[in-house]
Amino acid sequence: MAKTKKKIILGVTGSVAAIKTLELYELISKWAEVKIVATEAALHFLQTIPKFKVPVISDKQEWHQWEKKGDAVLHIELKKWADILLIAPLSANTLAKISNGQCDNLLTSICRAWDFNKPILVAPAMNTFMWQHPITKTQLKIIKKWGYQVKPPISKVLACGDEGLGAMAEPTTINNAIKKL
Repeated sequence: MAKTKKKIILGVTGSVAAIKTLELYELISKWAEVKIVATEAALHFLQTIPKFKVPVISDKQEWHQWEKKGDAVLHIELKKWADILLIAPLSANTLAKISNGQCDNLLTSICRAWDFNKPILVAPAMNTFMWQHPITKTQLKIIKKWGYQVKPPISKVLACGDEGLGAMAEPTTINNAIKKL
């Protein structure tokens, strides 16, 4: 009997690391069905990726198909469809929203509706100073308590030129981690 592919939502937030989305998508799509959900800020970075032809679901589609009571609600339909939620990169802004229960966009609404019987993995990416800010540790502790798994950032020269901890883990590392879930 053929093994069914896992269904993964790849959430992309407004971090420079979003430029690695295509590489991550290509790795994961070799073994899973993938739908990309991007925040408005992430769309800015995705448009800079040459040859990026992968469909992206964004806030614009959230209420597009809804007209009346009983119609599908996109964030709920995506939550039901997916086996795993991966957010890579997870920006400081989206981490703050999720840890406070905010759901003001499609991706954070999926997070708020998530069924924690299914895995969720995040790969933070932010400037070193943002990563080292005391609130970041508190916010990570909150989401871990809820069941989020965190693939920590790595240290390197960041896009802004600063050097230190905060770069998103490499796509191969994230792919290997998500495969294990």
